[in-house]
Amino acid sequence: MQEPDREIESIEEFDQVVARGTLAGFRVQSVDLTSRTAALLSTDTSEAVFLGCPMESEAAAKVRAGSALVFPPVPDLPFDPYRGTLYSPAQLFEGLTEHGYARTPDALAYAWFQRTKTDGDIFASMLRSIHDDAISDALDEFLAGTRVVGVMGGHALERGSDGFAGAARLGRALARTGLTVATGGGPGAMEAANLGAYAAPHEDAMLDEALELLGRTPSFRPSIGAWAEAAFAVCERWPDGGASVGIPTWFYGHEPPSAFASHIAKYFANATREDGLLARSTAGVVFLPGAAGTVQEIFDNATPNYYESRGEPTPMVLVDRDHWMRRLPTWPLLEALAEGRSMKARIALVDSVDEAPEALLSLLG
Repeated sequence: MQEPDREIESIEEFDQVVARGTLAGFRVQSVDLTSRTAALLSTDTSEAVFLGCPMESEAAAKVRAGSALVFPPVPDLPFDPYRGTLYSPAQLFEGLTEHGYARTPDALAYAWFQRTKTDGDIFASMLRSIHDDAISDALDEFLAGTRVVGVMGGHALERGSDGFAGAARLGRALARTGLTVATGGGPGAMEAANLGAYAAPHEDAMLDEALELLGRTPSFRPSIGAWAEAAFAVCERWPDGGASVGIPTWFYGHEPPSAFASHIAKYFANATREDGLLARSTAGVVFLPGAAGTVQEIFDNATPNYYESRGEPTPMVLVDRDHWMRRLPTWPLLEALAEGRSMKARIALVDSVDEAPEALLSLLG
């Protein structure tokens, strides 16, 4: 059986493994090996798998002859389907200042997706699937051993609004409890929660100043570039922010990813992204006011909680009583589902974001 730690995702890891004497059975993901021909020729590579690793033809012939599998890099793609790590904001927005958003890797990947998503080409759909599986693997590796709290909410929430500031305070408070904040990785409430987690190591005044600066560019419309540059300006002024995760999708590629999420798991398949975000929120989910998408996420999360038989459903905290009781009366149905179930003790409705962290910790016990 393949051991979970037999993955090589950097040239440094490759050199360390070679120094121990064998590459047999290892999986090498997207590592440029063109300068490691001698090592490949002299090291046992039996049953190894090389995923998107450039190498000299002599080395490629040798490892293939030695029962290794070689999946070559795919030319002319705006993304790496075999990548071994999550994205950073700098990687997705590379070239933003010099060339504009339309020529960033994020925008180019979205444009490729738009061209190929309905053309029926099995090669394109296979590449999307390989990419998304690699991202899931990288996300699991990054989150191993952490307690993750999801924050869900509307994408339309603008910078400069009270709701945006509240979501940012929520993200900061949750991060300061030691939880890893994970969001859908886009604008609105998602960006605000990632901003709050970024602000967690800084003095409280930093978040107030950052919110004021961001409020001058309230939305990614009409300019994604200006919106993103405002976020990067905050990160440059206050470096070394706290870590958090954003899990966006190119399915909604017109919505750019948040620059405040230190680690970004961006998917092509929205269903994979939605399920993965909720499933990895092992310490619970806080639901801020939202519309159809947020309501869907509430019941996507409630379903496994409803059927949980061991008494360990994940906590769910809904924020804004008026919203969830009157405007979109989701809470009464959720409460009715919970009646007589173990999830009854793991759901809460609070009036404001400032009450949510304490409510979540109380549900966690």
